[in-house]
Amino acid sequence: MTGMYNMAKIKETKTEWLWYPYIPYGKVTIIQGDPGEGKTTLALNIAAALTRGRTVTGETKDPLTGEELYPQPVIFQTAEDGLADTVKPRLLAADADCGYISGVDESLSPLTITDGRLDEVLRLTGARLVILDPLQAYLGAEVDMHRANEVRPVMSYLSNLAEQFGTAVVLIGHMNKNMGAKAAYRGLGSIDLTVAARSVLLVARDRHDEDRRIVMQIKNSLAREGKPVAFRLGENNEFTFEGECEADPENILMGLAAPQPRQTDLARQFLMSELGSGEAKPVKLLTEKAKEIGLSMDSLKAAKKELDIRSFKNTMSWYWGMQ
Repeated sequence: MTGMYNMAKIKETKTEWLWYPYIPYGKVTIIQGDPGEGKTTLALNIAAALTRGRTVTGETKDPLTGEELYPQPVIFQTAEDGLADTVKPRLLAADADCGYISGVDESLSPLTITDGRLDEVLRLTGARLVILDPLQAYLGAEVDMHRANEVRPVMSYLSNLAEQFGTAVVLIGHMNKNMGAKAAYRGLGSIDLTVAARSVLLVARDRHDEDRRIVMQIKNSLAREGKPVAFRLGENNEFTFEGECEADPENILMGLAAPQPRQTDLARQFLMSELGSGEAKPVKLLTEKAKEIGLSMDSLKAAKKELDIRSFKNTMSWYWGMQ
């Protein structure tokens, strides 16, 4: 018998927030930026605040509900920094209670998102925040992060895990070198990574202040996009949150004088990412995903023509596929 649901029987729930409106509980958030711009420092300070029962801005009560906050467990997984000589000193500098921070032991074999060990540690700790730094280290050797059909099942698994445990999953991602692309296209890997996340944050250096970093939300599927906020890095990675500021992600990434790319160029990149593996996809799905990242149907059609993508009908739906 085919399983089905009826919306009348679905119980409505409200989104809970670790940091409103930037990081929701029960969902996947991506923090991305160029190397050395402060992504990991931001993530570690968010983790430290959580272990002390505080918000990233230092409050001890939930700004939305007014409820008292309590220390919460965190899972921090890194493939780039040493735990003893880099991560722990930075956590201590952030005033973290390290007793609340755990992770998967990778001394015998590298962790992958779907190998079951992350699930196990979540069950043992009840962690309210999981940080994977960087994302590409935990996809698995057999997963090409530039292929949508390989990335999608992993992101679906991770999204289900976040929802099941009610934990905020934060993925640290690097930027690609496509300086002509808008912010949504600068994330390394398939655009499906951005599509699967409910929130995407961009961390970039203030071009006029070497020690200042800007955090901009370039995607929010659950609330109105948050305003840009700034933090400052002092000696020994000392972190100071400054609050809301004025910034534009395109200008910070590309410079004020950088030319904006044509929509067709972005649409071409999108279609290559979606269809480059040879798998045909429904036109409806492609247009919905394109709309989510700001691409028009006209630009898609122009790129489709340039790439010589074929159209065909399968049962009741139209598909596009590479020749």
